[in-house]
Amino acid sequence: MQEIELRLIAELLRNSNRSDRELAEVIGVSQPTISRVKARLEKEGLIKEYTIIPDFAKLGFSLCVFTLGRFQTSNDAASLREYLKANVRELEGKPQAIWMDSGLGEGFEGIVVSFHETYSEYLKFLSWLKQFSAISAYDLHTFIIDLASKTNTHFRPLTFQTLANYLLSKTKK
Repeated sequence: MQEIELRLIAELLRNSNRSDRELAEVIGVSQPTISRVKARLEKEGLIKEYTIIPDFAKLGFSLCVFTLGRFQTSNDAASLREYLKANVRELEGKPQAIWMDSGLGEGFEGIVVSFHETYSEYLKFLSWLKQFSAISAYDLHTFIIDLASKTNTHFRPLTFQTLANYLLSKTKK
C-alpha cells in the first residue's frame, strides 16, 4: 500500500466527516488526488463504508454483549453456517447483532457482538441464539459490558484513533 493510501485511511479513521479538501490539506496533496485515491480505495473494497461511533448509552443501549460460541464438531459449525446463509432474513430481523463472525481463540469458534436496551431484551436475544442448538451442538459464553453504569471505568472507549495512529506510524519508517 502506498503512503498516501495509508495516510488517507488513517485520517478517515480519525474523522470520516472531513471534506476531500480538508483531507488534502492534512495529508499534503491536492484535493483531486484525494478524491481519486478515495474513489479507487472504495472500488477496491479497502474502504467499505463511512460511519460514526455514537455514544451507545446516550442512544438508549445499556448493554454491549460479546457472545462466544464453541461447536462440538466441525460439522456443527458448518450446519449452522449453511442455515444462516439460507435464512438471511432471520438475521436481518435481529439488528441487535451488529457483528457475527467465525474465528479461533480460547476454544471458541464464533462470536456475536450485540447491543441491547435492557437486560430482558438481551435475554430474549440469547434465547434466539440458543434456538439454533436444534441445528448444531454448541456452547455459548457471554461477556457483558454495562454501558449505562456511572461507576464503570471505560479504560479505552471504542474508537479508531489508536489504529489510525498506528497506521500513521508505519508511514514514518
